[in-house]
Formats: sequence, structure tokens, C-alpha cells
Amino acid sequence: MSLKSRLVADETLFTAWSGVPDALTVEIIAKQDFDAVTLDMQHGGHHEDSVLRGLAPVLAANKPALVRIPVGRFDMASRALDFGAEAVIAPMVNSVADARQFAAAMKYPPMGERSWGPTYAFPRHGKGDHAEWLRDSNQRTMAFAMVETRAAFEALDGILDTPGIDGIFVGPSDFSIAWSNGTTVNSTLESM
Repeated sequence: MSLKSRLVADETLFTAWSGVPDALTVEIIAKQDFDAVTLDMQHGGHHEDSVLRGLAPVLAANKPALVRIPVGRFDMASRALDFGAEAVIAPMVNSVADARQFAAAMKYPPMGERSWGPTYAFPRHGKGDHAEWLRDSNQRTMAFAMVETRAAFEALDGILDTPGIDGIFVGPSDFSIAWSNGTTVNSTLESM
């Protein structure tokens, strides 16, 4: 069952969060009792090569794989999908324009501008039919925008209404920094 179908069915899911850029460590994490695994390129140590290698054990464990890309690196979203990720999390999406750029990198035409190249994703997902992959990818993959600033909060309705954006993650620490004008890191800040 895909990540998207489980979320649409209103399941509560828990994802392990990996910041260690080592495929063996990711394999151990993937075998634990989590619903999915997220590889973190923003604050974790993951990089392009470790994402390529780290997705294989997650998919072998029959779990959805997510990748959090670095800030503003929407080009990495399509790379993560080409490597086999089912969803991508983009941090610091602060405007509708950011959301549109992110969604465009995630979706094939006519929904977006993603280019063709699922060389690793094909075998990792047991696929071989190009037409089927192209037809299903825009519906199967998920784009999550992170809301972490006042600007993002003010643009939230527009971000959520952006075609191709499937949901949001809230970054409570960064949000508290923004909300307190840089005076505290407190994810339980009452004024938020």
C-alpha cells in the first residue's frame, strides 16, 4: 500500500528520520517498527550518493521512502524521485512561488516540468513499462512543503492550494525562531 493511499485513508503514520549517510545504518532503521523512513539532506548528513544508496534498503523493507532536500534545491526533488523516493519534503517553502517551483520539479508535464530519468526507480519499484510509469507517477508521488516562517504562515492557504502540493510539514523549531523574532528556539512557544 502506497504512502499516498495510506494517508488518503486517514492513517496515522510514523516515519523514522535518518541523518546518518550510511546505507547499513538506513537498513537497520528500515527494519524497525516505523511506517516509513525519511532521509534528511537539510540538517542530516545525507547527500546525493547516500540518498541513492540509502533508498534501496528502505524499499527492500517494503516501506515508503521520503527525502528532505536542502533549502531551495528543488532540482534535488526530481533526483530523489528518480532514485526511488515516494515523497519529497522541501524545507522553507515561504511563498506560493516557492510552492509552484517545488511542485513543478516533482511532476511530469502537464502538471509540472520534471524531466524523464527514473533509471533507478524503475527496478526498485519493480516497474518496466514507461507509459505506465509516466501515467501513474504524478498521482503516486507526494510533495510536502515545510512551513517554518511567518511568511509561509501568511501564505499557507496559497501554498496548500498549489496544484502538486500534497501536504505540509511544520518546522516547529524554525517556526519558533521566526515567531519570537530570533529570541528563542522553543517548539512549544505559547504565542505560536
